[in-house]
Amino acid sequence: MQQIFNFIFKNSYRMLFLLLMGISITLTIQSHSYHKSKVISSANFLSGGVYEKMNNVEEYFNLKTQNDELAKENARLKSLLFNQKDTTKLPQIDTINGVKKIDIIISKVIKNSYSVHENYLTINSGSKQGIERDMGVINSLGIVGIVDNTSANYATVLSILNTTLKLPVKMKKTNHIGFLSWNGKNTGFMQLTDVPRLASVRKGDTIVTGQQSTIFPENINIGTVEKVYIDHETNFFTLDIRLFNDMTSLGYVYVIKNKDTEEIQKLEEKSTEDE
Repeated sequence: MQQIFNFIFKNSYRMLFLLLMGISITLTIQSHSYHKSKVISSANFLSGGVYEKMNNVEEYFNLKTQNDELAKENARLKSLLFNQKDTTKLPQIDTINGVKKIDIIISKVIKNSYSVHENYLTINSGSKQGIERDMGVINSLGIVGIVDNTSANYATVLSILNTTLKLPVKMKKTNHIGFLSWNGKNTGFMQLTDVPRLASVRKGDTIVTGQQSTIFPENINIGTVEKVYIDHETNFFTLDIRLFNDMTSLGYVYVIKNKDTEEIQKLEEKSTEDE
């Protein structure tokens, strides 16, 4: 306590000067509207800046919640879109995920390989969430892959960047079909083969999933035509397709269950046996 009194005594003149200067500044501000408005404006500027920074921090920590909500809303909209052909049976809204679980299951990529010829993804949903083998996996930009194996809470997905995968697709403009595969070179491009020479093909044409697929709904985006090659031996086009998806950066995905897949597969197997 004695040290405090000593400090005040030694600096009494300075403290008195500061006190008197503070009083004079206060009286000046209160008696002059111009100075008063300037002080208020400065205070508002400082407090506004602080509040803005605090709001930015709060928004940052709320990003995960917002992303979850956006993913659920996208899944609900996609479910409505995929089922719009039968307007009398629009999907019921699920209280947890916002969509019918048998139609679309929201998941997230927790591991992603894209540097080898046979690439796989791992997602954080499994059999407990309704994931089954051979379900299609997409995101907001297009197709991602096909479920390969599942455990209780996780699943591995055969990436479209896998040289063993071959998908039937079509050209959106003309409906000509072909088979999409990856040559193992560039992660941003896939190759479309067996496109007939009769097809009118131009750079920039959109490629989408076709009716032939029992895994993906029709008309899901894949990419655009980048280059056109003519295979003189088969007389078909081979096309380089620039993917809409950046397969090296994946977050939320949607796993699709085509309710007609099992029925179609059984019918096709029966037809093969009859031959």
